[in-house]
Amino acid sequence: MPQDGGARAAVSQLRASGAEAADARGLSAVPEAVGERALTFAGAAMAAVYVPAGDKDELRLAETARWAVSDTRLPERLPLSGGSPAVHAFRTDRPLWLSPADLAAHPEGAPTPPHPEAPLGALPLQADGSRLGCLVVVGTSGDGFEDEQRRFLERYADAVAGLLLAAAGRSPPAPLLGPALRSLRVGSFVLVPDTGLIEADDTLLELLGITPADFDGKADTLLAHALPEDMHALVSVLEPTPQAFGRRELEFRVRGPTGEMRWLSLSCRVVAGSDDRAEQVLGVVTATSVLRRSPDDVSRIQWLTAALDDATTVRDVGRVVVTALREPLGADRVALAELQGDRLMVTVLDPPQPAAWPEAWRAEWRTEWPDAPVSALPTLQLAMRDGRLDLWPAGTAFEPNLAGIGDGGLAVLPLPARGRVAGLCMVGWDQPHEFAPDERSLLTATAALVGQALKRAHEHDAEQELATMLQRSLLPRRLPNLPGGTAVARYLPARRGLQVGGDWYDVIALSEDRVALVIGDVQGHSAGAATIMGQMRTAVRAYAVEGHPPDVVVSHANRLLVGMETDLFATCCYAELDLEQGNTLFVRAGHLAPLVRHPDGTTEEIEVEGGLPLGILEEAEFPMTAVELAPGTVLALVTDGLVEAAGLPLDEGMRQTRTALAAADPADLGRMADQLLGDVGRREDDVAILLLRYDGMGTRPIRAGWVVWRLPDAVMHARRFTARTLRKWQAEDVADAVLLVVSELVTNALVHTQGPVRLDLMLRGDRVRVCVGDSSPRAPAKPVIVDWESTGGRGLLLVEAMSESFGSMPVAGGKQVWSEIVLPGRAPTPTAPGPGTELGGRR
Repeated sequence: MPQDGGARAAVSQLRASGAEAADARGLSAVPEAVGERALTFAGAAMAAVYVPAGDKDELRLAETARWAVSDTRLPERLPLSGGSPAVHAFRTDRPLWLSPADLAAHPEGAPTPPHPEAPLGALPLQADGSRLGCLVVVGTSGDGFEDEQRRFLERYADAVAGLLLAAAGRSPPAPLLGPALRSLRVGSFVLVPDTGLIEADDTLLELLGITPADFDGKADTLLAHALPEDMHALVSVLEPTPQAFGRRELEFRVRGPTGEMRWLSLSCRVVAGSDDRAEQVLGVVTATSVLRRSPDDVSRIQWLTAALDDATTVRDVGRVVVTALREPLGADRVALAELQGDRLMVTVLDPPQPAAWPEAWRAEWRTEWPDAPVSALPTLQLAMRDGRLDLWPAGTAFEPNLAGIGDGGLAVLPLPARGRVAGLCMVGWDQPHEFAPDERSLLTATAALVGQALKRAHEHDAEQELATMLQRSLLPRRLPNLPGGTAVARYLPARRGLQVGGDWYDVIALSEDRVALVIGDVQGHSAGAATIMGQMRTAVRAYAVEGHPPDVVVSHANRLLVGMETDLFATCCYAELDLEQGNTLFVRAGHLAPLVRHPDGTTEEIEVEGGLPLGILEEAEFPMTAVELAPGTVLALVTDGLVEAAGLPLDEGMRQTRTALAAADPADLGRMADQLLGDVGRREDDVAILLLRYDGMGTRPIRAGWVVWRLPDAVMHARRFTARTLRKWQAEDVADAVLLVVSELVTNALVHTQGPVRLDLMLRGDRVRVCVGDSSPRAPAKPVIVDWESTGGRGLLLVEAMSESFGSMPVAGGKQVWSEIVLPGRAPTPTAPGPGTELGGRR
């Protein structure tokens, strides 16, 4: 890389060096300012052309040019049998690049007097399979030529070879070096940032489509010809910050006089003044073939556009980027990161193993992917600030947080979206990689497409996260364990719109031997539908736990929805199952009929008399249908999203669901639910499935009941009934405790309520359960303060002390106060099955 001093000398001596360079034989006139600046940027201080010397086995010096005051000379003749760099490149047809240390080991053919700090390049001149000579370039001080400089000098050699080929059979044309350089159409400029004035040569003005007469010497005049999307990167060149001092490379687009768009490549270096401020910006501009795409490149862009159109989430976008870049470019690493505030949030790493990425990243990983502040990655920060593609050749020294990502080359793609940078993509190679123009084209096009897709996907993910949170908050977190069965549920949102809908389900434990199941569907797929769904689920649960029969529960829910004055209606199917006997009461409000799988594997659609959907008519009736289920039966409640679609009639969908229900194994209810869902691809409607396998109670209870008449000796009759029952059950061991509980609960019901009172006793395993029902919905209240002067409330405290468990539950038309007392020496009551219930959904 040329040093600032060399570059400044090149600008200050545009005219003076010509006369001093024309004294030696074969020395051409120094190129004009454009050539001097371009070759200075290419790191060259001197160039020479060697051609074969007729029938002699040697190369002779045909032309030399240098653009700095120097007494450097090159040998006039080089024998082909020697080992000079020029001869080696001529014989092998491959360029030879020698660092100052390498050149010291090849004294033959080296410049004289020797310059220990100067690198040398020897480039073969060949065209159409003919060896035409060799171009020798002596560099300025430095370690050697950089990749970008080598590529420019190789283009320069091709231009020289073209002129030699055109003169085949004649003496080599003179001059060669100047016309070859001009044929590359390299424009140059010198900018003074403080004033905004710029010196531009005619070639640069031609590339921008400006006539010399129309140029006023202002940088703004040149910027006006660039496309607005590229203006941000160009302004960063014209107004450099201290962090941007050094060499800069970027590509930009301009509109020609006839409206055509062309790509230009800019290379510049900032010259700092004594106060460390930018004194000058020296640069060259060349036409680039970045838009010359092969048919394969066009098809890649078309595929990328289509694939990103189908990518709805940030993860989907990442997978498309990896597919589009890693294999086609032979890359070893691809990373995609979103810009959120001042941090880069990595969303995709390929390969995903932490060992493939820098140690600093691995130390910071707290979740699945790492994140890092942009300020800790200055290379990426600079690329994102400019908003343009950065290509870093092999051997570039990066900050520790990027070490090892692109030892053979690194491409950094800022991803523009809606006037800002949405994130960036990094593509790295382990082995040295040359960036071809078609690769630059692919990367540039990819960045523009991915940026828009990433922004769209991020908004989708944020929206979907909100929708998912809303849906989860409205559906049950888990299903209850049941003593005589197992329940599972599945929910899938529609793959369109907000992906939140009105389907809901619930499993409501009414008592230890009764359970209610409900599934419903509110019209629509919106936040409004989800809100109504949540209200309906809450209302149905509230009416159910109050102890109302199924038809009353659904009727109350219908009246509530009508009173909401919404335009949405809902359907539902409600079932109340007696887990002891298998008796089930169904109510259907415009919903699909329930399905059952019998123990023998046959399936059936239960004919449940239906009513209107909820929210249509306030006085609608909802009749009940009674069905008895045998142990081993699977009850399936589904919504229409499972069985009906544009290409799937309802009857056919129900038939397919019954077939899947018959084929599934009822022992694994979760897998059965997944098999009913089938393919979880795109769906037009959300889907809810509720399955219950009725296993029957392991131990059936023994029951006895007594209607308590409101007589003066009612408590005495209740105690006698209880004593007779306990003797019959051979449970006299707990007679004293049970009789005390019966006395207190019956007395409490007679004194504090009106209407009928009922006493129910139940024996199951090692427990006697006492239940006293009355017509008051108000739960009994224990006294807050109990002292020696208190005259009431002690009865409930006695009941609680004598009971293993004690409580109150609402029932239709009142409440039921219950107490359980353990029988010593009896087999324990079978508990509800373990965590056999399952709740879930697939996305």
